[in-house]
Amino acid sequence: MNEIDYKRLIIEGKNFFSREWDYDKFTAVEKMSILLSAVAFIAVLFVIGTFVLHYLLAALITVLADALQCTWMAYLIAAALLLLLLLVVLAFKRQLIVDPVARFLSKLFLKPEDNE
Repeated sequence: MNEIDYKRLIIEGKNFFSREWDYDKFTAVEKMSILLSAVAFIAVLFVIGTFVLHYLLAALITVLADALQCTWMAYLIAAALLLLLLLVVLAFKRQLIVDPVARFLSKLFLKPEDNE
């Protein structure tokens, strides 16, 4: 190999790594946009779910207050139901929260590329 072949080899190597770097940047941007859109979607679901839960509890309290003829008892029952829901979520934290998040992130960042 002469000097021209080395120069050509260096130029081709630079072009290859430049294209690979650009591909990696585009892949990172794509995956980060998927991740951020999933976070935004979960945030919207959380806010809407909070309002739904609030209105359902308000309706339950109204029905219980009419049935029991005791408003404070209706609030106490609703608080106990919320506490029970909290304890269920805490008891099944791994199955409900940790595992789905880990599965989503591993599929997003560790899946093999289609073109390889």
